[in-house]
Amino acid sequence: MTTAHPVQELDVQPSPLALLLLGRDADPRSERGVECPGDLPSPSDPDLVERARAAKEKLGEKVFVLGHHYQRDEVIQFADVTGDSFKLARDAAARPEAEYIVFCGVHFMAESADILTTHDQKVVLPDLAAGCSMADMATAEQVAECWDVLTEAGVAEQVVPVSYMNSSADIKAFTGRHGGTICTSSNAKRALEWAFEQGEPSTTKVLFLPDQHLGRNTAVRDMGMTLEDCVLYNPHKPNGGLTVQQLRDAKMILWRGHCSVHGRFSVESVNDVRARIPGVNVLVHPECKHEVVAAADYVGSTEYIIKALEAAPAGSKWAIGTELNLVRRLANRFAAEDKEIVFLDKTVCFCSTMNRIDLPHLVWTLESLAEGSLVNRIEVDPETEKYAKLALERMLALP
Repeated sequence: MTTAHPVQELDVQPSPLALLLLGRDADPRSERGVECPGDLPSPSDPDLVERARAAKEKLGEKVFVLGHHYQRDEVIQFADVTGDSFKLARDAAARPEAEYIVFCGVHFMAESADILTTHDQKVVLPDLAAGCSMADMATAEQVAECWDVLTEAGVAEQVVPVSYMNSSADIKAFTGRHGGTICTSSNAKRALEWAFEQGEPSTTKVLFLPDQHLGRNTAVRDMGMTLEDCVLYNPHKPNGGLTVQQLRDAKMILWRGHCSVHGRFSVESVNDVRARIPGVNVLVHPECKHEVVAAADYVGSTEYIIKALEAAPAGSKWAIGTELNLVRRLANRFAAEDKEIVFLDKTVCFCSTMNRIDLPHLVWTLESLAEGSLVNRIEVDPETEKYAKLALERMLALP
C-alpha cells in the first residue's frame, strides 16, 4: 500500500521582471510598457481604414500623427509625416497648434516628443507595450551603479557620457546631469568629437549608451580608434566585468546593449547575398555588428539609406541591413525604376515592439481622442525633462 504524501507548497514569489514579462505587472519607467485599457477593434474588422480616416478627419488640426519608418504600411498611410525618431520629435515641436501628438513608434520616441513639445500638447502612444529592447538594456539604476564604478576607479571626472537617441528619458537625463550629449546615428561622430573636446584629449573618455555597436563603429570606422581603445561594460557583472586598469586605459566605454533587429545580421548574411546576387551593393545601418559594417559597401542611418537608394542608378542592386518594413517599402517604391532591393538576411525579422502599433490600436486611439477621451498619454516628469532636454539641446548646438 502506497501512502500519499501531502504536496508541500513552496513560498516562491515571481520577481518583478518575471511578472513584467508575463504581462501581470507594470513598470511605468520601463520601455516594456503595460496593457492598454479599453477594448480594441477586431483586426478583422473590414471598416478599420474608414474608421481611422473618419476619426482623423473629425479631429482635424487638433491631431498630428507621426509615423516612424519601421511602422507597418497600414499605419504609415495615416501619418502626417514620416521619419526617424528625432526628426519626428522635432516635427511635433514645430506643430504647436496640434493638441494631440499621436506617435506611431515606440516609448522612448514618444518621451522625446513630450520633452520637445509644449506643456499644452499631449503625446499619445497607441500601444503602451511598444517599447524598445535596446533602450531596456540600460536602466537608470544600472547606469547610476556604473557611474559609481567609474568613480571608484578614479576616472569619472574624465568621462563624458554620450547617449544614443534610442534611450529612455531617464538615461537622457543622466547624460544631461553629467555634462554629456545625445546623438543620432547620423551625428554620432560629431557628438563624439564634441565629447573628447570637453577635456584633455589624452585622458578624456566617453561612456557610450546604450548601443555598443553604434559606439564601436563610430569610434573605429569613423574616428580612427582601434578596437583595443574600446571596452565593453556589462551591467550584469560586478564592476561591469572590467578591471580598474581596463577602465583607465580605455577611450570608449561601451554599454552592453544592442538592437535586436540590426544585431541579427552577420558576415554570413553578407557573403550569402553577394553569392546570390552578383554586383549587389550591401548597405547597412551602423547599429549592425562591427564585422558586418566592415564587410558592407556602405554604412549609414535610416535617412542615409533612403537617400542613397533615391540617388542610386536604375538597374542597380542593393541588399539592405535594416528593419524589414522599411526595406519592403523601399523595394516597392523603387521597383518602377528597375532598382532591385532585397533584405540582407534570409530570415524575416521585423522590429517586434514597433509592430505592436497596428491599425486596431491606431483606430482605438483616434476614436477615443475624437470622443474627448485622452488615452495612453506619455508624460515625462519635470525633473527628468529638465536634464534630458539639456542633453538634447547640447546635441542641437553641435556644429
